[in-house]
Amino acid sequence: MLVPTIAFFTVFVVYPVGFSLYYSFTNFIGFGPAAWVGGANYLTLFTNPLFWVSLRNTAVILVLSVVVLIPLSFLLATLMRRNFRGAGILRALVFAPGIIAPILVGLIWVFILDPQFGLVDALLKDAGVAHPPEWIGGNTLGPISVAIVFIWSTIGFAMTIFYAGLQLLPGDVLEASALDGAGGFKQIWNITVPMLRETFAITTVLVITNVFKIFELVYQLTGGGPVHKSETLVSYMYFITFTSQQYGPGMAFAVIITVLGALVSVGYLFLLRNRDSETSR
Repeated sequence: MLVPTIAFFTVFVVYPVGFSLYYSFTNFIGFGPAAWVGGANYLTLFTNPLFWVSLRNTAVILVLSVVVLIPLSFLLATLMRRNFRGAGILRALVFAPGIIAPILVGLIWVFILDPQFGLVDALLKDAGVAHPPEWIGGNTLGPISVAIVFIWSTIGFAMTIFYAGLQLLPGDVLEASALDGAGGFKQIWNITVPMLRETFAITTVLVITNVFKIFELVYQLTGGGPVHKSETLVSYMYFITFTSQQYGPGMAFAVIITVLGALVSVGYLFLLRNRDSETSR
């Protein structure tokens, strides 16, 4: 009974990963024979300044997403849990950006952040700001803008996970803590958050893996420019592989992205596990 699942996993996961790993050690250009070059592709990437630019931009987006998205989505889930008129409609509105295709999300935010015709800079100019920031297309704010758009498009999904976790909390524990005087922030920090540590871990890992897959937002918002200054790891990998047709270095780039994403996710879970072990002693 496991054969169909194993076959599907092998064809769509194991084979592509093995294919990429093999060609990362060759000079394959998309057609013709592929000659073995060893670790030359990896050395080329590590000596390429734009690789480190894309890595830095991805790190900026990752830090901003984890620091802002996780607490904010948890706060929204806590607020949405309360019964008030229109709560269902509000939950649907918060979740709505998560069902929009990333390429359309990028298109929407182009009309908001573009320095030439964007809504934000137009409002700033009307308010008297002579030189509004270049949110996209500039030299510095591109990664931050991508992070903002990513947070906006993902917060509804993260909120839903926290909301589901909150719904599973035992009501008698919360009621008992309220009777003991643990209300408001104290109850959230000392009771709710520890009981949702698994939910926090799952949500954080999902955010980390999604950050390492960001492509459409960069492609639509900045195209990686100017001069590749707003590239992320995946967008620059796409440029190397399909625009420059350097499939060998592109496959090496894909392997590096996979390893980095796995290391960050596993490292976070390892630190969380160690912290829980120390707390339980």
